[in-house]
Amino acid sequence: MTWLKDVIGTEKPIIAMCHLLPLPGDPYYDRDKGMDFVIAMARKDLRALQDGGVDAVMFSNEFSLPYLTDVKTETVAAMARIIGELMPDIRIPFGVNVLWDAKKSLDLAMATGAKFVREIFTGAYASDFGIWNTNIGETIRHQRSIGAQDVKLLFNIVPEAAKYLADRDIESIARSTVFNNRPDALCVSGLTAGSETDPQVLRRVKQTVPGTVVLANTGVRLENVEQQLSISDGAVVGTTFKYDGKFENHVDPKRVEAFMGKVKSFRAGLVENAV
Repeated sequence: MTWLKDVIGTEKPIIAMCHLLPLPGDPYYDRDKGMDFVIAMARKDLRALQDGGVDAVMFSNEFSLPYLTDVKTETVAAMARIIGELMPDIRIPFGVNVLWDAKKSLDLAMATGAKFVREIFTGAYASDFGIWNTNIGETIRHQRSIGAQDVKLLFNIVPEAAKYLADRDIESIARSTVFNNRPDALCVSGLTAGSETDPQVLRRVKQTVPGTVVLANTGVRLENVEQQLSISDGAVVGTTFKYDGKFENHVDPKRVEAFMGKVKSFRAGLVENAV
């Protein structure tokens, strides 16, 4: 039994991404359509995800491309407004991810009541966004100072579009991250959103830290979900839920329903085998 059951309501959960359109201050924000349109599209995607049966949802500023590692105040304010307006529609546990700023993710979580955050909390990287550094000691102290100690921290230890500056294997990264930082979960990713998480890498991480929740973070699809869930403790899923499985599209209710049908059958099989 893991914390996933208590917080999300099931083991092997599917955490669905609700990708927000570009926000005020982002290069591709549509000023003509404005925030009302952003909120309307987020509400449409949220309802499709929930009606399709996902276990939890995570709101992220996915289309704030190119990303910042020190996110502007206007981005966090816009995300808080969106989630606040969606609150009457939210029926499942939710988390937040302010790309890529760990402390502001925690700030948003406290403002909205989010149960978990996913971020790059540890490591130093060469990335598409330049040299990318973190300060986990400062982040955890900030978490405590704002009263967010109950917010679960999902550590992405294979950042998309980035590589560790030091030559370290994934086992040593997983082992030292758990020893030094006590993450609530480790997320294992592919190169970009929608890229399959390498099942061998996923297995190596889980075998290294069997007592820690390990999530497949990208590229989980209808065709591979059973394999990924047989290794991991759950998955974060976004791109495959969209029309034609394309990152830039909105959520397709039929794809969500088909995917979650397969997931629920797989979980039922696990229960039967355990009896």
